[in-house]
Amino acid sequence: MPYHHIKTHRSLAATLHNIEKVIYTPLIELHTEAWITPEPVAFAERQAGRHETISLGQSWGKLWDCAWFHFTGRVPEQAAGKAVVLLIDLSGEAYVVDSKGCPIQGLTTVSSEFDLSLGRPGKRVFPLTNSAQGGENIDLWADAGCNDLFGKYQDSGTLKEAHVALFHEEIYQLYYDFEVLHELMNQLPADSARHQRILFALSKAANELVDYTPEETRLAREHLAAELAKTGGTPSLHLSAIGHAHIDLAWLWPLRETIRKGARTFSTALAMLDRYPDYIFGASQPQLYQWMKEYYPQLYKKIAPQVAAGRWETQGAMWVEPDTNISGGEALIRQILYGKRFFREEFGTEPKMLWLPDVFGYSGALPQILKRARVDYFLTIKLSWNTFNVFPHHTFFWQGIDGSRVLAHMPPEGTYNSSAAPRALIAAEKNFADKAISEYSTLLFGIGDGGGGPGTEHLERLAREKNLAGLVPVKQEPIETFFERIAADADEYKTWVGELYLEKHQGTYTTQARNKRFNRKIELALRDLEFVAVLAARTPDYTYPTAELDTIWKEVLLYQFHDILPGSSITRVYDESLARYEELIQQVQELSQQARAALLTKTETASVTLFNSLSWERQEWLQINGQWHHVTVPALGYTALEQAANSGREDTTGQMAASNEVLQNDKLRVHFAPDGSIQSIFDKELQREVLEPGTYANRLAVYHDEGDAWDFPIQYDEQKPRYFKLEKVTVRAEGPQAIAEQHYSFGESSLQQRIILTAGSPRLDFVTHVDWQESHKMLRTSFPLAINASEATCDIQFGSIKRPTHRNTSWDMARYEVCAHKWVDLSQWDYGVALLNDCKYGHKITQNILDLNLLRSPSHPDPVADRAEHDFTYALYPHAGNHITGNVVRAGYELNVPLQYAQGQPQQGQPTASSFVQVAAENVVVETIKKAEENNDIVVRLYESSGAGTHTAVTINTPLKAVSSTNLLEEVEQHLQPQDNTVEINFKPFEIVTLRIQL
Repeated sequence: MPYHHIKTHRSLAATLHNIEKVIYTPLIELHTEAWITPEPVAFAERQAGRHETISLGQSWGKLWDCAWFHFTGRVPEQAAGKAVVLLIDLSGEAYVVDSKGCPIQGLTTVSSEFDLSLGRPGKRVFPLTNSAQGGENIDLWADAGCNDLFGKYQDSGTLKEAHVALFHEEIYQLYYDFEVLHELMNQLPADSARHQRILFALSKAANELVDYTPEETRLAREHLAAELAKTGGTPSLHLSAIGHAHIDLAWLWPLRETIRKGARTFSTALAMLDRYPDYIFGASQPQLYQWMKEYYPQLYKKIAPQVAAGRWETQGAMWVEPDTNISGGEALIRQILYGKRFFREEFGTEPKMLWLPDVFGYSGALPQILKRARVDYFLTIKLSWNTFNVFPHHTFFWQGIDGSRVLAHMPPEGTYNSSAAPRALIAAEKNFADKAISEYSTLLFGIGDGGGGPGTEHLERLAREKNLAGLVPVKQEPIETFFERIAADADEYKTWVGELYLEKHQGTYTTQARNKRFNRKIELALRDLEFVAVLAARTPDYTYPTAELDTIWKEVLLYQFHDILPGSSITRVYDESLARYEELIQQVQELSQQARAALLTKTETASVTLFNSLSWERQEWLQINGQWHHVTVPALGYTALEQAANSGREDTTGQMAASNEVLQNDKLRVHFAPDGSIQSIFDKELQREVLEPGTYANRLAVYHDEGDAWDFPIQYDEQKPRYFKLEKVTVRAEGPQAIAEQHYSFGESSLQQRIILTAGSPRLDFVTHVDWQESHKMLRTSFPLAINASEATCDIQFGSIKRPTHRNTSWDMARYEVCAHKWVDLSQWDYGVALLNDCKYGHKITQNILDLNLLRSPSHPDPVADRAEHDFTYALYPHAGNHITGNVVRAGYELNVPLQYAQGQPQQGQPTASSFVQVAAENVVVETIKKAEENNDIVVRLYESSGAGTHTAVTINTPLKAVSSTNLLEEVEQHLQPQDNTVEINFKPFEIVTLRIQL
């Protein structure tokens, strides 16, 4: 072997760097002007801002400033006959537009913060012409933001580059020839023949390069051609390369910047599709497409032809990529309903796959929701982020709480921003846990969040790696094509049952508590509105508010995006979303009032009608206009107050008592400790103590929390907490309630809590107002119970899930904080206790302790997260038996869905008490009543809540024409035969059933 040809690895790396430096030859500087504004302006108003002439090295803005840049100049005569590009780096993000203002390509500063092991995010090259004449005028506009990919202020916002440059195509091709082989060689054993042959070829190519002339470049490429032409033979694994651009709809930037990130990304993708015939691009989230349609209609029109040609895939089935831990069940259905409808109406496609690469854990209710909405496949990478345990599969079936299964895949490289370089392909092969049973896996490539998705570097590498010896073959194709292929071999795949719990980001169950509260409240307010609007639409003068509901729902679904609702965005995102939530809640309340008013007639007397949107009759105390009434209100219906008042009920208000030491009603006797905590709760009916003897409940504990918005350490509780200090107690009896009002302080914070017992109820309420001004602290409450149980039951969407109370295994230990919705329950065979809440999600359940995370105050990425006033209620609910016999599901709903009332009485001809739908089985819950999407039919959605097979009768108290069962897309699956307006339905455990009713 001619050893003088062999270069060292360092020398070859230097050669690669030198090749890259001569791909472009800058010729002249462009003349640059900018019109600077604090917020984006449209192309037609591009000269509305502060005008400046910008020189290289000059700062043009501060973080989040916007500007329309105007670049002018002439192509030098020396460029005649040569390819010419513009090199532009604004220390920010931008898109270049055509003469009509349509984005045609995105630009991203080279200094963008990014994981460089996944690639370099900069996009600074704008192709001008493949063959210049010389002397052409350059007149280019670009809309820019003074922020990098992840919202950072880079290089003081300076103009770093604005040049006309020659583009040397052959050197560019040499660079990727050299780069792919160089990296492949470094991934192979040094003593392998393939390594040595590549080393020899690279050395010979490097020796040719002195002045980087066309002749030298041609000879160097010839030395590499043979190694690039070597194929891999019969493979045991095939990789599908999925091009995409993951875009967080808000995170380290505001929503307004996401709209422009979308334009940068989609315009770049369209430009790359024109240049690379093998390239197939995909993008998820109809909300993003809707923004393009609204703000960039010319750009948007270019997408549909690419979709029709099979070059652009509409990925994923949901309106956005939402959090699935905190979002409600009906909201997850609406995500699919609106998402699929948008893609169907705009592009004629219907995704069969849920694309959620970056969401922080996945509810066990999700498989059924997917299958019932004709979504068969599921993709994520997030479980590769686990802290303690390695998830055992990359291709598997995921089975939900009801037994439904979807085919799931996790790209084994463990990222959705793959470099598509040889190291990525080799990592995918090495990591693929299921390669013994499957020959197919995926690689998700592209730089997201405004980075334009796949760039030339990705596509040049993939062009050389299709079937390159030393690598598994890789093919660009749509993700659904991949899923359809692996579905054919499904018999060998293992099944994972229950939730897909992410051993990370448990802080997102609590951070940004006000957003979480608004989300819970508006989901339930929309539920009430849709129900009463269905009732009102049966009257002649009321029209169901379809358009208004669609608009509201879509905005609510937007705020459920996985960096908004979980609490992991910057301050501005929450300032804006909280303001919008206030307006949306007001709008929903006004629409609800209009619907109730349509059902009622105002009278001279102050008559009142009560409304119950839950699917069981409710008997409870209600305060109306300062007076207390004990009322009975029919299921899913309404009644006049005079008829609802329950005068024959046994009066237990005489057993109410309130003092600084004791609070009691006919069900419970509560003893307070001197510090305000609870030292005893005695169940008077079952004659037993609720709390573990010698312990204290509801001590308002403050833990040190050095975490960020996403995470707090597993060992946070190894340091003893400090506690809020009781300052004052007042007690009173108020109608049927005994109330102890406690006032606490801690540091700069204050807390007032009304602890309430109500006559006839075993529920102990903690109605809380906090002015929380702490930093790096976490507020929790806990209840040590006289219960022995190895599992707790936790409320999730459309059912519940069992979780261990012990830490036997590393998988158990990793669940040190879990997400639940309206309640968690700890029960032994004869007795149990539930902890209910009206807007909290983070729980710790250890042995016999139910612990609720109330507030956190991290400083990243929002330095003022949750330093604000908060209102919330939680409640302790002791009961006989387990959570089923104790009616915990109903108790959770009743805390969250109060009875409503309106002035007036039912219209003449209407009954004074009416139940629209009645369900015989106590364990079947009506979650939703709404107008059908496509016509005036009525949709009733029910689910089995206890995990039991159930046969029940459902009665619709109005004349019927037809009743059908449908999937979640409201497509008829079976025509039912009602008898006397009643249908008989069989439910499997936790099954969701949707009825479509024609009146």
